[in-house]
Amino acid sequence: MTTHTPYPIGTPGQPWSAAQTDAWRRRIERQRSYADDVLAALEPLRGDFDLVDYGTVQYDGQAFPLRSARSRGWNAALPTLVVTGGVHGYETSGVLGALHFLREHGLEQAGRANLLVVPCVSPWAYERLQRWNRDAIDPNRSFRPDSPAGESAALVALLAPLRGQVLLHIDLHETTDSDESEFRPALAARDGVAFEPGTIPDGFYLVDDIDHPLPDFQRAVIEAVATVTHVAEPDADGRIIGCPLLSPGVIGFEVTRRSLCAAITAARFATTTEVYPDSPRATPQQCIAAQVTAVRAAIAHALAHAG
Repeated sequence: MTTHTPYPIGTPGQPWSAAQTDAWRRRIERQRSYADDVLAALEPLRGDFDLVDYGTVQYDGQAFPLRSARSRGWNAALPTLVVTGGVHGYETSGVLGALHFLREHGLEQAGRANLLVVPCVSPWAYERLQRWNRDAIDPNRSFRPDSPAGESAALVALLAPLRGQVLLHIDLHETTDSDESEFRPALAARDGVAFEPGTIPDGFYLVDDIDHPLPDFQRAVIEAVATVTHVAEPDADGRIIGCPLLSPGVIGFEVTRRSLCAAITAARFATTTEVYPDSPRATPQQCIAAQVTAVRAAIAHALAHAG
């Protein structure tokens, strides 16, 4: 039998108290700057896009402006495309991929669609390479009007006027080795349940809403990304991260039922990307390229089938 060292915070079988959440928070160090990496990267784009702060989150005296970039001359008669990244702060290529897409390809849809990009939904977590926000809440289970996560509540409010009007919403994520070594053990400890080891897939995959599957759309994105990096294979049980495989490189998950980001807008086309940055077969540049390719392929398919 394989044994696992208990997570260093908490008592097995008991959910965390406020004191244990504080102890978890004290272990975390700031490692990079949201202002330098994201806000400063957006500034040169002011000539082409409207940069709009849709809220602020404040933790321990530090204020984080939540910044979006949107098409100038927004036209309600055109389809709307939404790109989000950095819902989980440690998933770096999602943030950098959103910024790269905006910088290099953001004007490609001008006159054909409205574009709204939020490159970093969770700034506190981005700076600390964390999945959760400061309150040990996973933003990507919290995108609902009564959200306990300030980051999630702010994005829901931003997108609420567009709900039901969005053609495409693509949310950029990563699956990393630290999911298995840190974040899933922390989740089990926080909730007072036993940690059940899993496996990390090597390669890119997509998350489709199992209640609203879009097989042709997901396939088009996978085929495009396969030209940039390798696609994840299922495990011995025919699954990826414990979820059923709907088609090569595409898993089904309760995206709407679990209040994930990609479901906020009830977009006609929606998906969540998952890049594997720890693969020996992929460079950081390939990971960013995979995110950008996924966004462009998703937009191309959505606009081609918008009628």
